[in-house]
Amino acid sequence: MIQIKQLVKKYSSRQGQVVALDHVNLHISPGSIYGIIGLSGAGKSTLVRCLNLLEKPSGGEIIVAGQNLTALSSKELRKARQNIGMIFQHFYLLQSRTVAENIAFPLEIAGTPKKEISQRVKELLHLVGLEDKAAAYPAQLSGGQKQRVGIARALATKPQVLLCDEATSALDPQTTLSILNLLRDINQKLGLTIVMITHEMKVIKEICTDIAVIHEAHIVENGPVESVFIKPQSDIARQFISTIFPNELPEDLLKELATHRDSEIVRIQFLGSRASDPIITDLLRTCDVRANILYGSIDHLRSTLFGTLTLELQGSPDQLQEARRYLASRDLNVEVVQSGLG
Repeated sequence: MIQIKQLVKKYSSRQGQVVALDHVNLHISPGSIYGIIGLSGAGKSTLVRCLNLLEKPSGGEIIVAGQNLTALSSKELRKARQNIGMIFQHFYLLQSRTVAENIAFPLEIAGTPKKEISQRVKELLHLVGLEDKAAAYPAQLSGGQKQRVGIARALATKPQVLLCDEATSALDPQTTLSILNLLRDINQKLGLTIVMITHEMKVIKEICTDIAVIHEAHIVENGPVESVFIKPQSDIARQFISTIFPNELPEDLLKELATHRDSEIVRIQFLGSRASDPIITDLLRTCDVRANILYGSIDHLRSTLFGTLTLELQGSPDQLQEARRYLASRDLNVEVVQSGLG
């Protein structure tokens, strides 16, 4: 659906040239909910604004549904943008227009007949659950309702792609969850490809099928959400994951455990049905080791259970090696955090 090839974006400043995106490459599959996460200033918002050429790239290609947007004329680009909806953090609704009129606005610009506009607005009000707010003005709406209007407006021209630039950052946690659930439903009902720009890992956890991590203008990691959560390859990805799945042990505890001979600390991560398996019981029955549970948590990635467990295993070097092999044989990701063998 979306191919980003060697994308470069540079700005001029008093201090010289600033590189916001440095040869970025991504492939976003049709029907996916693709999360792009990064710290402030990493380049993520610049990236999403390049996807519909609100920001003109300094180099590279943006291909959406087979069209190379960077090669289109101004007229062709205006037409192509009808296939790409976008919602923003601050809604940008027209205050002098009602909810229905805000949703109708892009259809009016596209020259859609009034009868068709009326029918489409009705459909969209139902889709986002605002049938009773058609005649209301933005000042009369809550933040969540405003964002629902923004979503309906972005879907007015029946786009295949929806870009979301920090779309939930201005909302409280409960409203954020309701908006994410709405976006998930829209993705499933319409087969829409959604690109989520965010600095919040909880957004990725709740809704995304795939993730790219952007850091200092580069994509440092990307792949299915489950793969990145289980085996993050970059420090920045590990930092983001730790904000929702904290698994670092206190430094004073690590120092104390380091004095234990013939022991090691291991971190186990598991997905899906493995979360309900009696892993520790089976480990102790199978391997002649002792286990001390230091930390554990279980949550979900979309509808899939995700868990982490940190253990101190005690035994001889051979026994500990056997225990690691056994855990790996259960399709668990096993990481040795600290070893006190000696």
